[in-house]
Amino acid sequence: MFDVLPFMTSILIIEDEHAVASALGAICKRLGHDAQLCSSGQRGLEELARGDFALAILDIGLPDMSGLEVLKQIRRRAPAIPSLIITAHGNLDNAVAAKKLGAAGYLVKPLDLPEVQETIRQLASPAAVPTPSVQASPSLLIGAAPAMQRCFVEIAHACTSDAPVLISGPTGTGKTLAARVIHTNSARSEAPFVTLHCSALPEHLLESELFGHEKGSFTGALTSREGHLERARGGTLFLDEIADISPAIQAKLLRFVEERTFTRVGGREDLRVDLRLVTATNKDLREEVRAGRFREDLYYRLHVLEITMPALRERPGDIAALATYFLGSIGGTQPRQLAPATLDLLQRYTWPGNVRELRNALEHAIAVSSGGVILPHHFPRELRETRDAAPAPSDVLDTALGAWLQRQLAAGASYREMHDALESMALQHLLAHFGGKPTVLARETKMNRVTLRKKVLRLDRGESAIPDGEDEG
Repeated sequence: MFDVLPFMTSILIIEDEHAVASALGAICKRLGHDAQLCSSGQRGLEELARGDFALAILDIGLPDMSGLEVLKQIRRRAPAIPSLIITAHGNLDNAVAAKKLGAAGYLVKPLDLPEVQETIRQLASPAAVPTPSVQASPSLLIGAAPAMQRCFVEIAHACTSDAPVLISGPTGTGKTLAARVIHTNSARSEAPFVTLHCSALPEHLLESELFGHEKGSFTGALTSREGHLERARGGTLFLDEIADISPAIQAKLLRFVEERTFTRVGGREDLRVDLRLVTATNKDLREEVRAGRFREDLYYRLHVLEITMPALRERPGDIAALATYFLGSIGGTQPRQLAPATLDLLQRYTWPGNVRELRNALEHAIAVSSGGVILPHHFPRELRETRDAAPAPSDVLDTALGAWLQRQLAAGASYREMHDALESMALQHLLAHFGGKPTVLARETKMNRVTLRKKVLRLDRGESAIPDGEDEG
């Protein structure tokens, strides 16, 4: 059941893919809105000048101009209208730029229709307020996998807020880089970004490094010294491996988070500092709280916003892009590329050290290779011969599909239901691979364009992908 507003409002949809635009228009109409569809940025801006809209929905990949440029024009001409960015080109720069330019929402194709519906319902209400606008800057976080797309959106939200951020994820996934991106794209970007690795110091030194100390407060304290809190004044303090701090330091840090005041080691004066706190951990902080190793009150203070960095083994499809970037950045002047067998090796390895280990392995390969092609034997022996190598993708698919089909049969699913679910998943992955463009997908996979559009529309509407008369019976 849809929540229909008691009054008719107009929503501007700027999207060049007919199937996507039609699906968005249908959702708007079900919510009680009139939808104005435009297939180009210029046409959308012309309609904006003529109409009174409650919401603008636009794609980044428009045929005549970037959707970000359209967004910039909308924010300049009609700042009261909230904008929802929908894109197939989901990278961190786009997500951050959209939020910084004032987008009230950002969704990545393939779209989750219930999420789209709820987002439109909220943004088109009279209470919707657009986000303030500031400038964005590029980043080095790379990835097209769904897990990274969610991560990019979370980082973009953090860039436009001043709330504490908790970044979780395994070692080597880029938590420090994410923290730098947040600082660089925040309102505090002109102030210091200060990093402290909490697990690298014993308790008494960590306390001194964090809060500072007064002269004579302990043996060797020959002068008074500022701590990282004071050095980060006005900017961002990044505390890495926050789960490893002792209960005593947790208590002092909680006081600072709540009151913005602290006392140096050996001092009596309360000092006040304004800064943004970003923390990171490779542990499950909720489990640390349950085990009594981390204060629950401090945990809730630190994870107002939470970003989860995925392990590299969860996104093997990103390895080629990451390797290309690293080969270009650390390979010197000689162009280098991966042999097909090398890419297969890299994608089958589970990467316990994540992106950091991938970079180190490529550095090794570059150092021992003499030509422009990186071969499998250029990598360390432990990587080539490891027992952690993942099974071939076909084996993984066969195992996963068999288990999934068994569960569906046990639940009483029909062939049509199983077929539709599998085709929906396949189309979503293929659309993401081809930039959300059904025309490109149809051309590259040699599928009839009209047939593909019909399939996408049926699946978007929750209908069967098998036409009537072609049932399993």
